[in-house]
Amino acid sequence: MLSSSVMIRRFCSFNVTASSSTITSTTKKKRLVFLGSPQVSASVLDALFNASAAPDSLFEITAIVTQPPSGRDRGRKVMPSPVAQHALDRGFPSDLIFTPVKAGEEAFLFNFKSLEPELCVTAAYGNILPTKFLNIPSKGTVNIHPSLLPLYRGAAPVQRALQDGVKETGVSLAYTVRKLDAGPVIACERVTIDDQIKAPDLLDLLFDLGSKLLIRELPSIFDGSANGIAEEQDDSKATLAPKITPEESWLSFDEDAQVLHNKVRAFAGWPGTRARLKVIDPSNGESSIIELKIITTRIYGGLRSQDIEANDVLFTKGSLAIPCGGGTALEVLEIQLPGKRAVNAASFWNGLRGQMLKKL
Repeated sequence: MLSSSVMIRRFCSFNVTASSSTITSTTKKKRLVFLGSPQVSASVLDALFNASAAPDSLFEITAIVTQPPSGRDRGRKVMPSPVAQHALDRGFPSDLIFTPVKAGEEAFLFNFKSLEPELCVTAAYGNILPTKFLNIPSKGTVNIHPSLLPLYRGAAPVQRALQDGVKETGVSLAYTVRKLDAGPVIACERVTIDDQIKAPDLLDLLFDLGSKLLIRELPSIFDGSANGIAEEQDDSKATLAPKITPEESWLSFDEDAQVLHNKVRAFAGWPGTRARLKVIDPSNGESSIIELKIITTRIYGGLRSQDIEANDVLFTKGSLAIPCGGGTALEVLEIQLPGKRAVNAASFWNGLRGQMLKKL
């Protein structure tokens, strides 16, 4: 079986100008290993690269750990994770990018331990870190978590917070322990959000704040003082943010419009939100069912009982107004039909050519 370093090197065919010995030549600098996978993690890695290049930097990035290459985009072409690709683009040695399927693999742990890391930083790595791993870095492992811990522990903190309609959230920098997102909190940053922001934009915002928080706190983490002031979490106040499944993406217009609007925001990007509507041809009464991806919504505030029947979908002021539970209504501003590009509600309505819409 190929080692992780060989896999990434063979896959990327990258001509490295730096060598392992070059990376580790500055012995006085603290050895930091970064773990992350998606694009938001790449933004954190970029901040660490920039900070490590400063003349007065305390640390160097000794290695990077990320998810293995996988099929992405429409062609399902096998590609490195966004973090691996960003590291390669920055000229980081490919033999120091590790891609274990599981962080508990013995071969990986052997190579990882030989690096003698002093600190590990994780940001949306996407893999469980076993005790054998956590025991290796002398200064521990810290995680950038996009919620105000102990709120929203788990795989989808941003999505679940938006689904709940929170007005305030934030990012936490916490030590990693074996219990899920339950380690002592070193620092946090709060942010107020509006009711239109979607999950991808909020993720970008929180990881950008998390990067700044991490860079600010690194000196205290390296000298050990952060460990003394980090606050233990109150488990009695913990809430969970379980992984989202595609089955959750369906919208039921029997629910309150605010619930549906929050879900559209929360599931934007992936897996999206879907709905079914009935299309009726008034000339012959024939009907069919269409499936839509709902891209952008807002709460419709102009609904009156005389304006709309229980199941009618209206086109008003450039949007579709769909009646929902509790006498509320949802405005749909952007829509996508299967296999088509996303369009605004006006373009979709014009494409119906006089046909009527009703909710199921």
